[in-house]
Amino acid sequence: MLSYPIDLVEDDNGTILATSPDFPELITYGEDRDNALLHAIDALEEAIAARIAHREHIPGPSEGGCRAALPTQSALKVLLYQAMREQGLRKADLARRLNWHAPQVDRLFDLRHASRLDQFDAAFNALHKRVSVSTSEIGERR
Repeated sequence: MLSYPIDLVEDDNGTILATSPDFPELITYGEDRDNALLHAIDALEEAIAARIAHREHIPGPSEGGCRAALPTQSALKVLLYQAMREQGLRKADLARRLNWHAPQVDRLFDLRHASRLDQFDAAFNALHKRVSVSTSEIGERR
């Protein structure tokens, strides 16, 4: 759902440095290209979690060749966070709209917590949004 560009550069000792133009704080390494991309996904989730914790902007993916895709649940959490911020709402506002306790809403934005799909449906509905699901072919890895 959300796939961010990752820049990969081989360093002097043969490892691959992975950075992202969308998240300057993302810096990680891997033994090879595939390993660096796996580490980049973890680092991407950590960068996003930190931005959510600090109530900071999470950009949409920019253009770029090599990409790291967020797991579907993490992508839903980012999209919900972005929709909430676009409407100028805080977690407390969403909790009131849903008639939920604050910890229930907090878990919706915790990238390490497995939230249920019906909870996402309710939260997006409270923001007058709807989740659309589709599939697509996986392109050749670059």
